[in-house]
Amino acid sequence: MATATDRIPEASVMRRTAEVWVAGTGMVLSTLFLGAFTLVMNRLDEEGFLATLYPEMQRAGLDLTAGGATGGAYDAARTLAAWFGLTLMVLLLLGITGIFLARRRPGGRTAGAFFAAAGLVCLVGSQLVLYPVAFLFFVSAGMFALRRPDRQPDLGSTR
Repeated sequence: MATATDRIPEASVMRRTAEVWVAGTGMVLSTLFLGAFTLVMNRLDEEGFLATLYPEMQRAGLDLTAGGATGGAYDAARTLAAWFGLTLMVLLLLGITGIFLARRRPGGRTAGAFFAAAGLVCLVGSQLVLYPVAFLFFVSAGMFALRRPDRQPDLGSTR
């Protein structure tokens, strides 16, 4: 004899694979950009920075001393690297929590809130530089808001 749970088709369980992949892509890109700058700045001493990275930053139009940094360009770059590192840690924590919730309770919308928070952290923490990456988190959060879980089939009699 079949029970009520045997009659529920597998298609009624919503999987949040697309949302998780989009958010995961945002996490990987954030790690590449924010983490790479943090890693490079933590490996350079002041002489190496002034000889290699600082001229490239100036050619790209990035003037670290324009904001009135008192310690010079090297200290400003180190501070920026520390800020990017902290941003990356918070962003990854929010993203991992969102992925966990998306896999644990795919019908809920709490994971979307975590992805939206990760997008805000990415946007503000990168000082609006990584807005395309933050957009990925917002897309994932929007997919949680717009995609409804499939409705459970009516298990009652059709007679």
